[in-house]
Amino acid sequence: MSLLSQVISGVLGGAGGSSSPLQNVLMGMLAGGQQGGMGGSGPQGGGLADLVAGFRQAGLGHIADSWVGTGPNHPVSPDQLRNVLGQDRVQEMASQTGMDQSSLLSQLSQHLPKVVDGMTPNGQLPDEGTVSV
Repeated sequence: MSLLSQVISGVLGGAGGSSSPLQNVLMGMLAGGQQGGMGGSGPQGGGLADLVAGFRQAGLGHIADSWVGTGPNHPVSPDQLRNVLGQDRVQEMASQTGMDQSSLLSQLSQHLPKVVDGMTPNGQLPDEGTVSV
């Protein structure tokens, strides 16, 4: 099991190899589309570095940087996540999970800071291509 899988399972309370739709969306977001689920191109094309870049472009870099850094994690609101991810991407993820957009964004706002924090124990983004699924 990869670090990404371990972190997501630990945060979501998953056991063994079973995966939830939310876990699959998080894997897709943070693994750069390697697992499917996000794909796309540009700042929100997928991957941890792209996610952080999207937060910076939205003027919310301090939030994502807090998750990567070794200090306390700043919270993110569902509306801030919608702003960073974009409506089309939120709709796509909601469809993948079978959740409504509001529930999806609420869950992501709760879990994403912990997952990113767990993936960056040294306070740095991993080198591109080193996040395995």
